[in-house]
Amino acid sequence: MEEVITHRFNITKSSDAFDVTITPHTKDKNIDIYSIRFSAYKEFIPVPVTISWKIPAINIKGVWKPTSDFSKRIMDDWELNHMESRISVDAPVLSLYGHDDTNTLTFACADAINTTSLNALYREEDNCIYCHITLFPEPHHAITEYYTELRIDQNNRHFSKALKDIGLWWESFEHLTPITTPPLAQTPVYSTWYQFHQNLEPELLLQECKLASKLGYELMILDDGWQTKDSNRGYDYTGDWEPERIPDLAEFTKAVHDTGMKLALWYSVPFCGKYSKAYQKFKGKFLTENHRWAPVFDPRYPEVRAYLIGLYTKALTNWNLDGFKLDFIDEFRAYPDTILTQENGRDFSSINEAVDRLLTDIITSLKAIKKDVVIEFRQKYTGPAMRKYGNMFRAFDCPGDTAMNRVRIADIKMICGDTAVHSDMFTYHKDEPLEIKALQLINTLFGVPQLSVLLKDTSQDEAKMIAFYTNYWNQNATTLLKGEFTPHKPLANYPICESFLNDQHIIGVFDNYSIPITSKASKIDIINGQVNDHVIIDCLNNLGDYNIVIYNCTGEKTHESSISLQKGILKIEVPSSGLIKLSKNTYL
Repeated sequence: MEEVITHRFNITKSSDAFDVTITPHTKDKNIDIYSIRFSAYKEFIPVPVTISWKIPAINIKGVWKPTSDFSKRIMDDWELNHMESRISVDAPVLSLYGHDDTNTLTFACADAINTTSLNALYREEDNCIYCHITLFPEPHHAITEYYTELRIDQNNRHFSKALKDIGLWWESFEHLTPITTPPLAQTPVYSTWYQFHQNLEPELLLQECKLASKLGYELMILDDGWQTKDSNRGYDYTGDWEPERIPDLAEFTKAVHDTGMKLALWYSVPFCGKYSKAYQKFKGKFLTENHRWAPVFDPRYPEVRAYLIGLYTKALTNWNLDGFKLDFIDEFRAYPDTILTQENGRDFSSINEAVDRLLTDIITSLKAIKKDVVIEFRQKYTGPAMRKYGNMFRAFDCPGDTAMNRVRIADIKMICGDTAVHSDMFTYHKDEPLEIKALQLINTLFGVPQLSVLLKDTSQDEAKMIAFYTNYWNQNATTLLKGEFTPHKPLANYPICESFLNDQHIIGVFDNYSIPITSKASKIDIINGQVNDHVIIDCLNNLGDYNIVIYNCTGEKTHESSISLQKGILKIEVPSSGLIKLSKNTYL
């Protein structure tokens, strides 16, 4: 049977030095995978190649992109701000979803290393959506051939399921095989950043570790400040990474371990401050010296890569660390003054390929020393290629912003498979009402909670609240992390999220919506992430009799009885930021 191209593609390029072909690769129901090849008789320099096609704009409510935050609307074709993806920024995937959250069309590219630009735009002249992906939109060195694949999914199912399958598809490529996620990467984290910034006090930190451990936290991330006594919140002193503020880091690590906590250390990988010794050593080997924060190392120099790898391997060995927070990876990019050639000691012309080499060598070297080392990367460098090197993906900084934290967790989680998704550190003003403070933690529960609160100053009730929901997370981590995750209503910022595994169903409601309940799980937990003192559930079937236990945000039981979940609407009284636990009655 002859394979046919389902979609009508247009190919646009400005050079005849090479040919571009698109041929069917595989077809499974409404999923089409196409092979894309560039070829020529001799070496050629790739120019931008745009592959485009259109679909009728039928049942399209919005467009999901990996880091679109609150903006998941339809864009028009005169809006020319296309999404860029490369090894350390986002992922080459877009999803068009319908008014009922169903997938209308999700498309993705297999090339997660090189830079691509993607979009799906509404054209008013014919009421169609024009999809495109542009390969090689930035200068690239000469090549002899190029191959990638384009996957187009038009199956009628929840859009999150289409995205999950894209993540599994990326995993199937040998060059995108993720590293394993060790247990430590799936434990709640105490971060020093929002409470201490660069003003780190070792004795106070150890006191905080003891308190955090009692509350259910297992890992402390020691953020910026350990390497310098400068407190200007800048990067002028990065590059040498000598522990000026905590001179005996090996002893400090041991003291942290004695509290029951593990320790990960922060590094701003690309930056080399002008006051560092490394700046003088590597002068002339930067992607730019005109960055607003600090000169940026050029990873295309093998000696630069060797230096950075040496920093982390020595730290892991000499200080007995448990992990690293490797920050600002996305700043490895082409700048206006970057020369994109392979010469003068550079063994790569492509920055993306050099970053791949650097990060591959870092994780290989670190795992050879400690196989379960944890590596945290922060959004936007949370795409499929980054799963090769990191096992903790954290939502981008959003202090005090419950909704953004929830949205960013969900957006990362839908495409990153088994890699642990962490919240940004929850924090709050000390005078917030307790139930509002609890919302900061509750909105992290479908990821791994990270905390940045000065625990020594917490009230007794505040400590109870943190302990209650952290312990709830620890007890239900398997369902929350590995269950079938579904975030609803993307344009409303996922006001309902749920995770289902085996016979447990956990639902979080974060705004004034009724919760449709379709599962017949014997255990149903409903987290009231609202200021309302009730939730509304809509049983789509008769579910039977359940025992109901209701808790407030400190874990105090406020009600227990039996309840019959019959088809229809039911209002359940529950304190703001409280928890409902439903368990199926069994009669002998």
